Amino acid sequence: MEGDCLSCMKYLMFLFNFFIFLGGACLLGLGIWVIVDPTGFREIVAANPLLFTGAYIVLAMGAMLFLLGFLGCCGAIRENKCLLLFFFMFILLIFLAELSAAILAFIFRENLTREFFTKELKKHYQRNNDTDVFSSTWNSVMITFACCGVNGPEDFEAIPHLPHSSLEKMTPEACCQRELQSREGMFVNKEACLTGIERFQNRQGCYTVILNSFETYVYLAGALAIGVLAIELFAMIFAMCLFRGIQ
Repeated sequence: MEGDCLSCMKYLMFLFNFFIFLGGACLLGLGIWVIVDPTGFREIVAANPLLFTGAYIVLAMGAMLFLLGFLGCCGAIRENKCLLLFFFMFILLIFLAELSAAILAFIFRENLTREFFTKELKKHYQRNNDTDVFSSTWNSVMITFACCGVNGPEDFEAIPHLPHSSLEKMTPEACCQRELQSREGMFVNKEACLTGIERFQNRQGCYTVILNSFETYVYLAGALAIGVLAIELFAMIFAMCLFRGIQ
């Protein structure tokens, strides 16, 4: 009976570590995507080191979980006590680090508020100056999502115009409606948009549009994080039980 229980625990340990391996691969892929993001979303929050550092933390966590899942699978199948003990201690540290990161993310969640992005936009945005990474990124976001500013066109009232922009009164070109939502898309009526005719402008703020677009994925990411923590907890329990059962 004891041998059957140990064998069952060994394969359960392998199964849990396989899921940790997959979870680490997902986090690793997510971290790499954020860092090399071709759409440039990271530049919008680059002014806040805490948010940008988070991408590297996710990348590091993903790499460690990827490696640990692999080692845990090997330790379980080969019944190596040294490897199992190393796995337990290492995954315990990662578990505590992830728990701390979740607490910090909750504490500093105000950095993702509408007010924060509005303040950063008014401070750094330079309208149609595409040589500025921050401005170019915001323009790409507004064109792609057919939105304007954080809250709407009123966000640009306090932003100065470029010297050569004689036609532009308040609304940037990126807020004008296009037949196709890309930089190559033709304007519906650029002149009317820039002179303030609302029916040719994208009036909805990007904060609401993007939040609605990614709301499902945010809950999915949260559920995935909780699932990863639960799997790590069970993996530690099985690792210690298997360690004590190996003669």
